[in-house]
Amino acid sequence: MLTGKEYIAWRVAQELKEGMVVNLGIGIPTKVADFLPEGVEVIFHSENGFAGKSRKALPQEIDPDLTNAGAEPVVLLPGAATFDSVLSFTIVRGGHLDVTVLGALEVDVQGNLANWMIPGKKVPGMGGAMDLVCGAKKVIVAMEHTTKEGAPKILERCTLPLTAKGEVDLIVTELAVIEVTPEGLKLIEISPYTHLDEVIAKTGTKLIIDERLKKAV
Repeated sequence: MLTGKEYIAWRVAQELKEGMVVNLGIGIPTKVADFLPEGVEVIFHSENGFAGKSRKALPQEIDPDLTNAGAEPVVLLPGAATFDSVLSFTIVRGGHLDVTVLGALEVDVQGNLANWMIPGKKVPGMGGAMDLVCGAKKVIVAMEHTTKEGAPKILERCTLPLTAKGEVDLIVTELAVIEVTPEGLKLIEISPYTHLDEVIAKTGTKLIIDERLKKAV
């Protein structure tokens, strides 16, 4: 049985198709690579300067100079390429990413994203998130449905400083898959670990229930 975070990563991986160029953000998104469907090959892009196939490094393989964007040690597999930040963000800003997957603190009905600053907390800055969400063809938010305190993270309007406006396409949590549409947030799938009433109760805005709503297996 998968944990909540593992389920999120697994479900996002099902959205990836053969040949896509995919950026994985830090946290839950980095786990997506572990659940790629068998037979599906994608090019993973890391904003700190590599693209291609990679995997987590075993203890004896760790090279402190070779990490993903989350500072986790990785091993690059044959065919991978390394490059500087200029080329990395040329890929991002040039519209060459098919999908970017990243975490969030809040998402709202307009597809607005807040994922970089909590008031009163010391933060290092927003990193490359602004470029990534504006440059990718599809933006998937992979996050837990609520905060540690149980407050909804999917809201009518974001309350935290925005990373980007209207860029989120799909939200995947341990409870549900929600599509951002012009009409609002459409609930298209619930996870096998929950039920519809719980999803509604833990969401901070109204959901449009897809008439073909399905439960993942």
